[in-house]
Amino acid sequence: MEASRDLEQLLRDMTPVVAAPAYVFCSFADRRLPAGVDAVCLFNEAEGLTAILDQADADRLGIAYDFTARMITLTVHSDLAAVGFLAVISTKLAQARIACNVVSAFYHDHLFVPAERVDDAMTILRALSAPSGAADA
Repeated sequence: MEASRDLEQLLRDMTPVVAAPAYVFCSFADRRLPAGVDAVCLFNEAEGLTAILDQADADRLGIAYDFTARMITLTVHSDLAAVGFLAVISTKLAQARIACNVVSAFYHDHLFVPAERVDDAMTILRALSAPSGAADA
C-alpha cells in the first residue's frame, strides 16, 4: 500500500468509516494507565498522559473523562507529509460547527468528532469525497 500526497486523490479516495464504540479523552497526571485499559491512542503532555479510551472501558473502570467522541477513519493511505488534506476536511467541518480532533497515524488519519454530530460529519465527508466535492475543495 503506497501512501499518497496528491490532494485530489486523497479527497476522492478517503472512504470514511465510523468505528463502532464511542471514545473518550482522559488525562492521567501520574502518567500511569490503569491495568486492564487498552487505549486507542496515548500522548504524553506536560500536564500528564492523555489517553483516548473506549467509553465502555472508562465507565467500567470508573475513569473520569471529557469529550465523548466517535472515531471516523479515513481509509485512504495518506502520506504523513501530505499537505492540505486535513486542512480541507477541518475547514468543512468547522463551517458546520463540528469539533474535530485528529490523530494522524502511520497509514490513516482518524477524526474524533462529537458523538452526537457523527452523522453530520459523515455527510460532509461523503460530499467532499464525491467527484464534484473534491474539485470544489
